[in-house]
Amino acid sequence: MTTLPKLNFPAIRLRARRRGESVEVWDALRGSYLVLTPEEWVRQHLTAYLTTRCGVQPTRIVEEYAVALNGQPQRADVVVVDRHAAPLLLAECKAPDIPIGEKALAQAVRYNSVLGARYIVLTNGMKHYCYEYDGTRYTPLSGFPDLR
Repeated sequence: MTTLPKLNFPAIRLRARRRGESVEVWDALRGSYLVLTPEEWVRQHLTAYLTTRCGVQPTRIVEEYAVALNGQPQRADVVVVDRHAAPLLLAECKAPDIPIGEKALAQAVRYNSVLGARYIVLTNGMKHYCYEYDGTRYTPLSGFPDLR
C-alpha cells in the first residue's frame, strides 16, 4: 500500500485500508482509522512495543495527550499513565527521516514541564533515546546516548 522503512522495533501487523489517495491504519487504542504518515508509522510501532514487549496495559497509553503550554494547546505523541492516571512516561515520535536531537529533546522537556513524567522517550523509529527525570534534571538511561 505504501512504502515505509523498516524500523528498529519488532515487526508489527497493521490493519490498513486505502482511502482516496491516502492509506489509513486502524489504531486500536483510539478505535479509529488514522492517516498512515511516517510519524504515525513510528507511533504505531512504539505503542505495540510498549504493550507487547514492556507489558504496558493498553488502557494506560494515551496518544495525542493534551498539554496546555503557556496557555496554548499542544499534544504529546504518547503518554503512559500510572495507576492513578498521572503521567509516567512521555514519548515524542518523529518521522524516520527526522534526526532526533536537541530540538526534539527541548520539545519533550517543555511538555514535561507541565506533565512531570518520570521518563522521556524520543524516537524516530531508527534511534531511541530515554531519559529519567528526578524532578530537577534529566539523566540518560544506560544504553542510550546523551543528547545534551
